[in-house]
Amino acid sequence: MAEKSELKLLGTPASHFVNRVQIGLNLKCVDYEFIDQNLGCKSDLLLKSNSVHKRVPVLLHANEPPVIESLLILEYIDEILPHVHPILPRAPSLRAHNRAWAYFIDTKFFPLFEDLRQSPNKEGQDMAKMQIREVAKLLEQVFVECSDGKAYFGGDNIGYLDIALGCFLGWITFSETLNNYKVFDETISPRLVEWVKKMRLHEAVTKVLPTDDALLKHYTMIQYIKPPRTA
Repeated sequence: MAEKSELKLLGTPASHFVNRVQIGLNLKCVDYEFIDQNLGCKSDLLLKSNSVHKRVPVLLHANEPPVIESLLILEYIDEILPHVHPILPRAPSLRAHNRAWAYFIDTKFFPLFEDLRQSPNKEGQDMAKMQIREVAKLLEQVFVECSDGKAYFGGDNIGYLDIALGCFLGWITFSETLNNYKVFDETISPRLVEWVKKMRLHEAVTKVLPTDDALLKHYTMIQYIKPPRTA
């Protein structure tokens, strides 16, 4: 069992990948120390702990080597705290299935939001929105398959895929407001619309979703560091 003094999370409140780890830790009902990082001036601790990628999140656990990458951190905390709210399913085939779709979310779904942000004209933005909604329809099918008629991807309780996708809810809403469209709606993803409502009401999630001000500040920083493409 991990004690409060043993777990430290390096992150920034507006990072969806950091939020992912925070949701997992909240579900495990474990206290941890959050060490806020200034990504514009990275700390020596962050650079030392993640010398390859130099990014958050990083989990520090007592004298163990640092754990990096949000999905790997989720699996790590699930292994060190196996009896408190299991995150991954027990069956190896289901674990592999969950991992595959989590990888899809990170590499095929969320990058489309970056394409939308960087698109220099309406044509490119409309294309990105269409692609986002096409993937939303696919994720609706995945939800129906995984949830088996229940509230979450994980069934009765929040599981690995709920966290993998749910950590993006703050940014998804921010993108919808900024770009005047909907990612999930009743016409293409009615089950995910209900899922979003339940996720946002869950204590483990509401505690960590970024505020609008935090998202706007982070978005402004990204716009400065990686400005949209020129036409």
